[in-house]
Amino acid sequence: MKIDENSGFTRADINTARPLNVSRRGFLAGSISALVLTVSLPAGTGRAIAQAGQTTPGTRIDAYLEILADSTVKFRSAFVEGGQGIYTAMAQIVGEELDVEPGNFQVETAPPGPDYLLIGGQIRFTGGSMSVRMSYDAMRKLGATARQMLLQVASERLGVPIETLTTEPGKVVHTASGQSIPYGDLATAAAALPVPETVELRSKDEFRWIGKPHDRLDVLDKSTGRAQYAIDLSVDDMLYGAVQHAPRLGQQPGAFANEADVAAMPGVHSLHKLPGAVAVLADSWWRARMAVEKLEVEWTEAPAGSARAMPDTFSSEAHKEMLKATAGQGIAFEAEGDADAALASSAKVIEAAYDAPYLAHGQLEPPSALVRWNDDGTLEMWVPNQAPEMFQADAAKVAGISADKVIVHSPMLGGFFGRHFLYQTANPYPQAILLSKAAGRPVKLLWSREEEFLRDALRPIGTVRFRAAIGPDGHPLAFDAVAVGEGPTGRWYGRQPDKVDSSSVEGIAGKPYAIANKRVGQIHVDDPAIIGFWRSVGHSMNDFFYESFFDEMADAGEQDPFELRLKLLDHSPRHKTLLQTVGDLSGGWKRGPFEAEDGTRRARGVAMASPFGSEVATIAEVSLDGGEVVVHDVWVAIDPGSIVNPAIIEAQVNSAVALGLSSALLEEVVYTDGMPEARNYDMYPILPPERMPRVHVRIVESGAPMGGVGEPGLPGVPPAVANAVAVLTGERIRSLPLSRFDFSGANG
Repeated sequence: MKIDENSGFTRADINTARPLNVSRRGFLAGSISALVLTVSLPAGTGRAIAQAGQTTPGTRIDAYLEILADSTVKFRSAFVEGGQGIYTAMAQIVGEELDVEPGNFQVETAPPGPDYLLIGGQIRFTGGSMSVRMSYDAMRKLGATARQMLLQVASERLGVPIETLTTEPGKVVHTASGQSIPYGDLATAAAALPVPETVELRSKDEFRWIGKPHDRLDVLDKSTGRAQYAIDLSVDDMLYGAVQHAPRLGQQPGAFANEADVAAMPGVHSLHKLPGAVAVLADSWWRARMAVEKLEVEWTEAPAGSARAMPDTFSSEAHKEMLKATAGQGIAFEAEGDADAALASSAKVIEAAYDAPYLAHGQLEPPSALVRWNDDGTLEMWVPNQAPEMFQADAAKVAGISADKVIVHSPMLGGFFGRHFLYQTANPYPQAILLSKAAGRPVKLLWSREEEFLRDALRPIGTVRFRAAIGPDGHPLAFDAVAVGEGPTGRWYGRQPDKVDSSSVEGIAGKPYAIANKRVGQIHVDDPAIIGFWRSVGHSMNDFFYESFFDEMADAGEQDPFELRLKLLDHSPRHKTLLQTVGDLSGGWKRGPFEAEDGTRRARGVAMASPFGSEVATIAEVSLDGGEVVVHDVWVAIDPGSIVNPAIIEAQVNSAVALGLSSALLEEVVYTDGMPEARNYDMYPILPPERMPRVHVRIVESGAPMGGVGEPGLPGVPPAVANAVAVLTGERIRSLPLSRFDFSGANG
């Protein structure tokens, strides 16, 4: 795909040579038939709207929808589409109130701008399962406001009271006279009206699209190859770049042993030294890659004390053992009752230590960046990202220009799972900026899969120590947990030494079970690796730790783990209902071991999780075959409070189950000598299709505040599987992945 000098990044804009980056004022002046509305945001975000008019045209535009002459709608989303269905959800929400069928929306990601800071009015990113729940009210009001303005124009044009008008999809209707006017015919006049301060929203029983399944807007283009990702894009006069990173973080390039030979290779334009890497620019990416891989580089060691320099003695196994051996109770994050006293006085105390490894993101689309310096001094980037404003600000620092001179396009993502945040040393756009500046031409830089595995921002290693006191009735009297390690939130958003990073303990703290005495603490230990957010963040391992240890508490008290959970949730109808729902969904709880219809010996495990405002209960049915774990079925009951698209929720749960199971069974990044052993999928196996179980999903709408759906389906899978394995083997596995253990001695 070629991008010409006048283009934005969407196919529709390219075909019409219409620039995406236009100011609202300029757009209103030049629009032939369009209704453009800013979003009236909740308290705290008004300042951002007020500042929008002061920004440089072409880099920040108001959040708006555009009604086209044919009554279809162009909508610019604050959130990036990466397979999670956010474009479709936005069309359903806005379309519901505007009265436009979601299939008649064209949705694209908005450029950076203060009016898109929908998360607390201060920040914008696509992650944390926040996109729908943080924008739902504002987007409904946007659609209702547009509809009201269209009704007002139609009232004046038809000479009838506005109360006598209604709408049908894409048009205003006067039922008494049988007259109707398409939205496209009203849009220009409506754009001149003052924006109403208050509008009436539809009641839930009037919804036609919210809460109903709807086909994804992006599926057709993806299935026919027309969807455009960053790796598909190009601009005129573009060079291709490939890099070779230093084997270890902190090392810097020195002399080239074969510079002349590489420079003479076909298509090579130039060779470059970058911070921690070398690069080759060429007339094709393959030629650039072949050349840079042939380049023989003398890597120099980082000076002593350099930040984030990886020592050649580092190993992930040694780091894990150091974390497990770190003594102390740490800083308390959660405390109720007196756990220490209850533990000291109890006749029965159990202890256990758990750990989980580094994980790579492994998303399908490798990192890339397309960068162009324009004649007016602006820097233009097409870059996969989950946070346009953050990338814009950092790119400005790299380029040595003001942020308003950086134009960021956010193409559709080929999977992300937390990969495309602003991680130190883990993004290619700083390299592309420097290369484009040096070459005086646009540069498209693409990391090979090997370079991606070398520089990915990993889910951190996690360890936790548990203690529990078991009472005479078999119920836990006290619970104590100490997590040891570092969380990604503190790493990238600042850590206060006297406070606990919540991403280190989420999934351990805040559990709903009625345990009178409990304490959850954390000991911070710096992680030498570049760590980042991974799908469901701390929940991805902490719920494995907690829910597995819960079964240990149940066994110590001679209780069935499902029934014990029910008893400890008597005070919380929402959680108890959800657990009963997943039990019913599975055909009735049975722990096992039991013999299935095919003659295999099976067992079931259960787990609960409370990630990102939603509640989830999970059951997994497992057998053993040839020493390996086989997962046959996974049942998931999810309560996100309220919903927009049940089909998307079911798809997201299926996706989360796949990733959760992959992490439980197979995935692990191993460091030796300061370097990751895996440089491609041959050394980093992921779940193959033949090991994917049947997934059964039931959605429960409790009416609680809306929660997320992209990540909550994942955390319950590893503990549910591990709990089932413990039943089959009689052995409690407290470390992942399960592929490191040979179960051939167990009776499968």
